[in-house]
Amino acid sequence: MIKRFYKEKDGKWYVDLPEWTGSKSELQMVGGADTMLDIIAEDDNEVYLQLSTEKSEGFDILQFMHLATDYENGAFYHMPEYNGFKFDLKIWLCDVTLFVFKEFPKSIYIKKY
Repeated sequence: MIKRFYKEKDGKWYVDLPEWTGSKSELQMVGGADTMLDIIAEDDNEVYLQLSTEKSEGFDILQFMHLATDYENGAFYHMPEYNGFKFDLKIWLCDVTLFVFKEFPKSIYIKKY
């Protein structure tokens, strides 16, 4: 699947999910996901990512670490590298991930589209 992510003038990143029925604030990328998008988008304010739970050539990986604690929803993932560069980035993904994937996958493969 391909998803669009965009950065508003205030510097906040969001995923574009027209089918989402919750609030826009729930679509904001925070907790390291915003840093990941800054890395991938470089100087752009918009990026399309191809996302998959199946390993594919040319994709980088977000590895499931653990579910968040009782006071947070979501799950933590680790991005060891992107495009051949080591980042060792810890990323929190909210429950919108459940909406997109129907689970918190053990691995999410990403590639700039």
